[in-house]
Amino acid sequence: MFDQEFVAIVGPSGCGKSTILNMIGGLVAPSAGAIELDGRPVAGTPPGVGYVFQKDTVFPWRTVARNIGLGLEYRGVAEAERERRVREAVRLAGLEGFEEAFPATLSGGMRQRVALLRTLVVDPEILLMDEPFGALDTHTKIGLHAELLNLWEARHQTVVFVTHDLSEAITLADRIVVMTRRPGRVKLVHAVGLPRPRDVIKLRESEAYGREYGQLWHVLGEEFA
Repeated sequence: MFDQEFVAIVGPSGCGKSTILNMIGGLVAPSAGAIELDGRPVAGTPPGVGYVFQKDTVFPWRTVARNIGLGLEYRGVAEAERERRVREAVRLAGLEGFEEAFPATLSGGMRQRVALLRTLVVDPEILLMDEPFGALDTHTKIGLHAELLNLWEARHQTVVFVTHDLSEAITLADRIVVMTRRPGRVKLVHAVGLPRPRDVIKLRESEAYGREYGQLWHVLGEEFA
């Protein structure tokens, strides 16, 4: 994986996709071999790594603004700077007007945006994402794809993104890692040949997208046969 690259991992359920993220994030120790960041083995949770989980993890008793600023509070960022960064995050995600709203009043997609921004606002060098949009409807998911790409284009963190959705992987990633069914092995590492920036709607209507999908589905589909 290269610096500032967006990598997606796809494969059948139970093949170890989330376990890979947990090892990168220092939550699980590898049973063999080593996970290295910048040439150093991962020991514990490495600094500069942010994690966005499948289930939104916003705190129901905190407003949108206070949820987004939580990591900045933990890091002791001064109040004025914290408020500035939260305002900018809210603006980028189109959540203006909801700063004082509580999660119970938000849609699932909006709560997931808050969870994503809470991680992004601390400027992690590496962003780990474990099926963050998996529970959302197609319309909401595509909208969040566009927002994620816009946020990523502005910051260019290194991203490792786990998904079951091949279309999602092609839309977002620079490279896609296809894993075999259990016990999971890397079957293919595929460079996505679609230019950036990407329009998430028009992209799926293009012949190039169809070719990418066909090539990868042939490889991935063998694991479901």
